[in-house]
Amino acid sequence: MRQSSLITTALLAMVSFATVACSDATEEKTAAVTPAAATTAPVAAPALPTDIPEGMGVLPTSVPVPADNPQTAEKVELGKKLYFEPALSKSGNFSCNSCHNLGTGGVDNQQFSIGHKWQRGGRNAPTVLNAAFWSAQFWDGRAPLLEDQAKGPPLNPVEMSSMSEATVVARLNEAGYAPLFESVFGKGSLNYDNMAKAIAAFERTLITPDAPFDLYLQGKGDISEAAKRGMQKSAEVGCTSCHSGPLFTNNSFQKFAYGTDAGVKSVTGKDEDDHLFRVQSWRNVALTAPYFHDGAVKTLDEAVRIMARTQLDTELSDADSADIVEFLKTLTGKQPEVTFPVLPRPAGHALSWSD
Repeated sequence: MRQSSLITTALLAMVSFATVACSDATEEKTAAVTPAAATTAPVAAPALPTDIPEGMGVLPTSVPVPADNPQTAEKVELGKKLYFEPALSKSGNFSCNSCHNLGTGGVDNQQFSIGHKWQRGGRNAPTVLNAAFWSAQFWDGRAPLLEDQAKGPPLNPVEMSSMSEATVVARLNEAGYAPLFESVFGKGSLNYDNMAKAIAAFERTLITPDAPFDLYLQGKGDISEAAKRGMQKSAEVGCTSCHSGPLFTNNSFQKFAYGTDAGVKSVTGKDEDDHLFRVQSWRNVALTAPYFHDGAVKTLDEAVRIMARTQLDTELSDADSADIVEFLKTLTGKQPEVTFPVLPRPAGHALSWSD
């Protein structure tokens, strides 16, 4: 029995020694391996392209906001309701979205938009996307701010034909908007100015980041070789003398000797303003056909050729025009996804519409 006990004790000692030895070896191995494993190579910064013409840049992520109309979530939500609100029109058939459809690039893709009694206006509807960046609204710049622009269509006899500010306010009050205005602007605040402020606040959210060109510029993506050639060609022939900067417009007014529209002169009456128009942005231009203030040009290729010929006295080859078009397509950004809002309405009776 004693001999058996001694043998057992010896075996236990051997197992214990082996376990300690293995443990020590494991610790030594871990100690030897851990520093190497913990050392990871730094993540390389994305390679930035070196072929970008001077002045081109990424679309800004923030828009200018007037001091008297600060952005708030509640105001933006009210503005969204008003943007889709057909009660702004006399017939109840038209809203801001009718001509500036957020599902189709902020335009209606028609030469001239349809308005009250199915009349058509005299100018092509420009996109509302990124409009918060422009120095002035409308082709002729007659509205300095989005707030000023929002006041125009409801009173325009061809567009919404609501006749007067008081009529619009009365319609909104009947629809049940008073509590929504009070929660944003305070008691007794349902008025025409605040209507425009709310719509403008919503429109300032309609920007389109992350276009393929923007991602390329940041080293996060690539564009085709054709687009790269078009990018260079547009700068080489002089397009970017006006379509410059991150917005691809210098926000100026330039003479465009095309068509019969007098442009800014139709507002000022001055001969020197004849055929002056605001330089449109190239951002999302691939989505906004037909082109120019008269909407007479159906394709981007034709628009590019006309601009080169009229403004730069240059005849583009088929190849050069095709490359520039491919570049312009890379300026289509991520479109805002807007959920259609539930609009207030009176309980038990309809609003009063009129043709």
